[in-house]
Amino acid sequence: MFSNRIFSALRNTTISRNVTAFRNTTSGQFFWDTSRKLLIIATWIPAVVFFNENVGMVTFITGPSMYPYLNTNYNESQSKDACWVNKWKPTENLKRGMLVSFWSPAHPEVLAVKRVIGLPGDKVVTRAPYPMPTVDVPRNHIWVEGDNKDGTKTLDSNHYGPISTSLVQGKITHVLWPWNSAGRIRWWEFKGRTKVVKGRGED
Repeated sequence: MFSNRIFSALRNTTISRNVTAFRNTTSGQFFWDTSRKLLIIATWIPAVVFFNENVGMVTFITGPSMYPYLNTNYNESQSKDACWVNKWKPTENLKRGMLVSFWSPAHPEVLAVKRVIGLPGDKVVTRAPYPMPTVDVPRNHIWVEGDNKDGTKTLDSNHYGPISTSLVQGKITHVLWPWNSAGRIRWWEFKGRTKVVKGRGED
């Protein structure tokens, strides 16, 4: 390991005897142990960052927009579901009904979670406050909505329109908490209330 090579090099220098003497003191031992741990931690930081950015991470679902599928007890306790976000190739093979995490167009610093309703080429029947009764989803865009039937409880494509797939950061694949809801998200069973005319060549 990188940290072991550093300590081996120290032992081979002309000051190795002084280093050894310092290590034998209480303060020296504390310093040596702490430095070693910090070096080990430092070697892991890039791997952890890469994992969170490219492989997956845990996210907590806040707010009522995905009620009742997620945060099923939100009305009673305002509890938060913990979910797994698969970030490996997040825009590949997107399907209607999948849950995705994306940078919100309304609040660019916020990662939002919504359901994919329309794919590129689809015609979606919109709801208020969207200004047009229907919208054609452009290429490299998707239409996303919250599951909450109360449109005032979800900020989604009916407010900001289709979102670019470049904003998508991952797919929500599993509920981790609470235990009674834990398991794989069965997105393919979703029956939406929004009318969608599928684009040509789509399933």
